[in-house]
Amino acid sequence: MSEAILGAPDLIVLPEHFDWMGGSVDDKRRAADFVPGGDAYSVVQRFARDHGVWVHAGSLMERRPEDDTVHNTTVIFNSRGDNVGIYRKIHLFDITTPNGATYAESAVVTPGDDLLIYEMKGYRIACAICYDLRFSRLFDRLSNENADIFILPAAFTRQTGRAHWEILCRARAIEYQAYFVACGQCGTYPAPGGPRRETFGRSLVCDPWGSVIARAGQYPTVLHAEIDPHRLTEVRRLIPMSRHRVPLEGKLLRVKTEQL
Repeated sequence: MSEAILGAPDLIVLPEHFDWMGGSVDDKRRAADFVPGGDAYSVVQRFARDHGVWVHAGSLMERRPEDDTVHNTTVIFNSRGDNVGIYRKIHLFDITTPNGATYAESAVVTPGDDLLIYEMKGYRIACAICYDLRFSRLFDRLSNENADIFILPAAFTRQTGRAHWEILCRARAIEYQAYFVACGQCGTYPAPGGPRRETFGRSLVCDPWGSVIARAGQYPTVLHAEIDPHRLTEVRRLIPMSRHRVPLEGKLLRVKTEQL
């Protein structure tokens, strides 16, 4: 897997499905574990506490004990090992790629309901996971809460990654004048009834101008990046979008069609 590290040793970011991925629907359900209390949860919590570092634990498969629902879940631990937030992926990856491969995340995963921003060392950090990247309204809502950094653990496919990964990451950074940390799972995994599937990797970090300030390849690595608060201030001063943004709710929409 790839890891994106912000201002080490302040924060470590892991990719989507950092502990396990692939397999059949039944395999995925069996791999889901409890939050808190599951093995993956406990390992990362102990690491954060023992090393005195914040960990944005990409995502893991969470089983809810009350109804056996499964979520694709990010958990954040502070440097004492305290759980400071949980985000459950909202947009589920049910698509067909150009080569005909189908993905049906909703066959296992139930979407979450809530958004999450947490604060660390003066930064407001907003959460999203993988397919959420394509839905700008989510980031618009988070931006309204003054997000400074978006963090997106992901497991993009090779095909969609080559076409859209960097474009969308840079666009979100530019649109909302925030740092964008995208931590991409890399490598292959088994898919039932077909060939192994390949994830795209290529973790990257964009500054609020949309410049890529750190970039990984398609193989396991540790990626370092430094977040500069002055860069946030500078970009927002040069193009003061927060002052220029016009509320569109309640605006009359006129749709005109040509009469034949």
